Amino acid sequence: MEWTRGPVIGRGSTATVYLVTTVTGDLFAVKSGELSTSVFLQKEQQILSKLNSPNIISYMGYDISYSTNKPMYNLFMEYAPGGTISDMIKKQGGSLDESLIRSYTHQILLGLDHIHSNNLVHCDLKCQNILVCENGVKIGDLGCAKLMENRGGTAGSVFSGTPVFMAPEVVRGEDQGFAADVWALGCVIIEMATGCNPWPEVSDPVSGMYRIGFSGELPEFPRWLSPEGKNFLAGCLKRDARDRYAVKELLRHPFVVDFDTSFKKVEEFAKSSPTSVLNQDFWGCFEGPETSPDTTQTVNFSGESPSERIRQLIEANFSCSPNWINEEDWVTVRSEEIL
Repeated sequence: MEWTRGPVIGRGSTATVYLVTTVTGDLFAVKSGELSTSVFLQKEQQILSKLNSPNIISYMGYDISYSTNKPMYNLFMEYAPGGTISDMIKKQGGSLDESLIRSYTHQILLGLDHIHSNNLVHCDLKCQNILVCENGVKIGDLGCAKLMENRGGTAGSVFSGTPVFMAPEVVRGEDQGFAADVWALGCVIIEMATGCNPWPEVSDPVSGMYRIGFSGELPEFPRWLSPEGKNFLAGCLKRDARDRYAVKELLRHPFVVDFDTSFKKVEEFAKSSPTSVLNQDFWGCFEGPETSPDTTQTVNFSGESPSERIRQLIEANFSCSPNWINEEDWVTVRSEEIL
């Protein structure tokens, strides 16, 4: 394929995202990094190449180029002009109305169902990783995803994701299976409804992680959400992973069945937003400025006490004190497991 590299539309610590045009005028995005440090790009390529769903960002191939002095690994993906759901929330004044939340949730579930059916766990579902396209929303950023059958070691010895969206069992270092994605989906709904992360009143990361993993508390449900919406959230946000609804069960829930499936609002937003979803904030959220394939943070929980687990989690994630309230300040943790 002949292509021309265009302007930079995103930048991470080990890769840069460009807008690309082909000889036929098609637009797509390419994420490029030095071949010698492209371990996570290659992992994402392997995952994306196995998936084929209208609700997951499309994989368009990869190559190795020599346009610079060093060989570059290039991962080609669908160009989505509408931004992320986080962008949509800001554009809509800080929250989305319930009809749009229902539509988005239904589409996210379809994408998750495809991911889970391929025995994969996304591990980092959040509004910043869900892209708004002209025909709906699509799940992106599968760099943290893992195969259920290839965990390595004991369950929970390795985790990935953004701490504020982690399920209780992940924080405790017990497991990160399909149910962890369901918990994250509940957090995504809260974020769509309120414009805030699911624990907005917590300002201290230590107490925040303890609250998620060990307190027995749940995030507060948006008061204005319909009874169907609150019931749906209750099925996602159960502290015991065994009690959470599976994705296929949630697809039959009235909250995502009985609604208008028109994508008019999605299309209007996408057409009015020419910037790429692969912008600085989007890529920076999962490839923080201190992150590289050689220094990827993995936490192997060695302590038995809650305080020891939280200490390990925080020390592994952050080179400086994070801002719990501002989710953009949280650096996504990546597992060293490579498919």
